[in-house]
Amino acid sequence: MRIGDLLKEKETTISFEVFPPKADSSFEPVLKAVDELSALNPDYISVTYGAGGAGAFKNTVQVASHIQNELNTTALAHLTCVSNSYEDVAAIVKELKANNIENILALRGDIPKNDEMKKRDFSYAYELIDAIKEMGDFSIGCACYPEGHVEAANKQKDLDFLKEKVSHGCDFLITQMFFDNNVLYSFLYNALKKGIDKPVDAGVMPVTNIKQIEKIFALSGTSTLPPKFKAIVDKFGDKPQALKQAGIAYATDQIVDLVANGVSGIHVYVMNRADIARKIIENLSEIF
Repeated sequence: MRIGDLLKEKETTISFEVFPPKADSSFEPVLKAVDELSALNPDYISVTYGAGGAGAFKNTVQVASHIQNELNTTALAHLTCVSNSYEDVAAIVKELKANNIENILALRGDIPKNDEMKKRDFSYAYELIDAIKEMGDFSIGCACYPEGHVEAANKQKDLDFLKEKVSHGCDFLITQMFFDNNVLYSFLYNALKKGIDKPVDAGVMPVTNIKQIEKIFALSGTSTLPPKFKAIVDKFGDKPQALKQAGIAYATDQIVDLVANGVSGIHVYVMNRADIARKIIENLSEIF
């Protein structure tokens, strides 16, 4: 199903994000994880852009195809453009189409180190949106950043960039992870003031090990940590099982608050951990 339509039609949705194996890694653990995640009946499962060098995107296609065609669960394939030529993107889109995948998350991607001056066909996500729309009939999603993108001068500039992506044909948005729901509510208010009225899925990450936190800060720029979250990390940071349990409970509380305040779409960054997703779904059995 087209996710843009799905998010308009359903009152409340929940989805999961997984990552494919690296080019030289086994598919078996990832496929086992998505099998278990699909059994939880999410509205869709997204697959991040393949890492590990040339041709690694084929791993994204293979996992997304398994989700779409063998598990009969809606798949969303991530596609980054900054390191791809127009011809690369055309080949990828053709492959997605051949595998019955009709949803793409259009992302700029990280600029490779020492590559700032390299001539590229794409520099911005909105250019990728234009290309995808030329190449086929897809439901196109984009990323958004409640705390502002790490490269943006300020939140208002970031909203200007987001509005441009929406104006080029983005159907729905998925937020970067956040840990303070008030940050999201403020973002949604300011986005609506800018005329950005597409469905927004709120990205929630259950933090279940201490190493995740440093990585989250480095990659996402997330910096607003509520006192309750800090207390959990301080108290249980050196107790892995306790932190896992507390992290799941915190994510569950976040989701309950989001849904109670009218946020209709929840996107859970499960990091291929079906056991964590299962516990969250059990905790929310009467909500979703």
